[in-house]
Amino acid sequence: MTEAMIEIDGLHKQFGDNVVLKGISMRVAKGTVVALIGSSGSGKSTLLRCINLLTIPDAGSVRVGSHVMTYSGDSTQLPKDREQAAFRANTGMVFQHFNLFPHMTVLHNVMEGMVTVLRKPRAQAEQEAIALLEKVGLRDKAGEFPHCLSGGQKQRVAIARALAMQPQVMLFDEATSALDPELVGEVQAVMRALADDGMTMIIVTHEISFARELADEVVFMGDGVVVESGPAKDVIDNPRQSATRLFLSRFNGKSPGRDESPRVNRC
Repeated sequence: MTEAMIEIDGLHKQFGDNVVLKGISMRVAKGTVVALIGSSGSGKSTLLRCINLLTIPDAGSVRVGSHVMTYSGDSTQLPKDREQAAFRANTGMVFQHFNLFPHMTVLHNVMEGMVTVLRKPRAQAEQEAIALLEKVGLRDKAGEFPHCLSGGQKQRVAIARALAMQPQVMLFDEATSALDPELVGEVQAVMRALADDGMTMIIVTHEISFARELADEVVFMGDGVVVESGPAKDVIDNPRQSATRLFLSRFNGKSPGRDESPRVNRC
């Protein structure tokens, strides 16, 4: 059996009286792309944030690579902040909104974590940042500021910045949902390239055609539980559960945003 890069066991999370995750368990093999689909409020983004410990689970365990975090519901036994930060460094996360530092150039946005967190010499960090910008097709934008970029370009910089921390896995939370449709394709192309390189990824998306094309497995979530999971084409083309069929019936199979035409420099 292929080695698991991510293992989640019995994950629970609630906010006040709202129980968001109800004992989620899943396994993601190394080099696998898993797409999380489901209606808004089903717990997809909370699950992603729990994997990265941006949201602390109430109970259950999360393993990424050789690093494990276990939560028992006892707040006195929570891992120390330093332990959680070290665990979090194993995952790169890309959000709907880009969260770039507006006062820094593209190059310095990508370099910042390498210098301040990984303690790399600035010359080495700059060299590696330029290579990452080349990887996402933005080397020529290294000296520009975020306000000069299109939404798709900003998101590609955010991906490069996440990769700069040398994560074992990449998590994408609706990475294209805030983009104009004509800009979606350029970000999806970078995600395809990462998948081709063997990066383990979990993506939360409402773009069903893209999930079918990119993902090895699809997990359909509803009301804080895994309703159905399996190979992407099986779950999307021939769902077993009525809730999955109802959800997928809302989509017509078209994948928005495949325009690869040249982008206009807005500065």
